[in-house]
Amino acid sequence: MFRELIPLLAGRFHLVAPDLPGFGKPDMPARTAIISRNGNAYTEGLSDGWNPVQAHWKDPSEVTREAIRIFLALQTTIWQYTHGVPDTARASPDGYGLDNYYLARSGADEIQLDLFLDYASNVALYPAFQEYFRTSRPPLHAVWGRNDPFFLLAGAEASRRDIPDADVRFVDTGHFALETHVQEIASAIGEFLT
Repeated sequence: MFRELIPLLAGRFHLVAPDLPGFGKPDMPARTAIISRNGNAYTEGLSDGWNPVQAHWKDPSEVTREAIRIFLALQTTIWQYTHGVPDTARASPDGYGLDNYYLARSGADEIQLDLFLDYASNVALYPAFQEYFRTSRPPLHAVWGRNDPFFLLAGAEASRRDIPDADVRFVDTGHFALETHVQEIASAIGEFLT
């Protein structure tokens, strides 16, 4: 998802692209500010769209697992890229096309369902994230899609409780803000980092 953003910033900044375990070889600079794009750390930031996933956390059965399989459907992926986007022509089919291509690989669905279940461990760490924010007060720049169906604006706004100087911005789009507002977000990051 950072394929368009990184080239716009690479000439001026040291960038760290987050990777899941087993991917990439990022270095680890001693001091780095936090730049978040819909990176929620507050329960008030979780929308009702998480209800089926949260039900699976509480009861990790085959019934609840099958109930969240709909999140992996072709039309759901397209919806995730286009919901809340005022001009859906700005949402390139490349993003959801690639996602659907990789989701269609044998076994990928089961891995994704495992990740949905594991996200409960991230939510369990929210209090620790918030404590870090309160005690360390790292520079924080957060850009969220105003119409994100999964992570509500309240989650971004809540970060200001712990980091009063946080630079929190909203763009008029859905969940995948970089797909529709990469230039605007790159400019905002540039302003923040300089």
